[in-house]
Amino acid sequence: MTEQTPRWLSEEQTQAWIALASMMVWLPSALDDQLERDAGMTYVEYTVLSWLSMQPGRTSRMSDVASLANVSASHLTRIAIRLESRGWLTRRPDPNDGRATLATLTEAGWEKVVQTAPGHVEEVQQLVFDGLSAAQVRQLRVIGETVAKAARPGLCLPSPGPTD
Repeated sequence: MTEQTPRWLSEEQTQAWIALASMMVWLPSALDDQLERDAGMTYVEYTVLSWLSMQPGRTSRMSDVASLANVSASHLTRIAIRLESRGWLTRRPDPNDGRATLATLTEAGWEKVVQTAPGHVEEVQQLVFDGLSAAQVRQLRVIGETVAKAARPGLCLPSPGPTD
């Protein structure tokens, strides 16, 4: 095996990496704090509910939800149990594939998303978008998609669809 010289980061790349790493650490924590305080749920719980709210029939395979939320199947099962106990989602076997489980947002879950979304969106506006120009927002989207797809090849990011 030949030893390869490390591709060290340039000074500009180092500063960008530090900024990105800081954002990855502190943004989820700030969003978690807001959601816990205002809605009594965690950021990952809200991610699960909001992902389901964007799916046709407000239903998705648990494996797809786990992938989007970046949690293991067993972790998602624990989250789903908590959300079921609150009446916000239900699970059932996939009629087209008995090995898969479908999660469906209940009407109460939909109401919780609708109720929670304004405060969450305001927090996102303040923390992320208020300090960016329109051009920076477009760049952020491209950068985010590019990095996410490099980190997770085959990742299918949700697209906000029509709401009821």
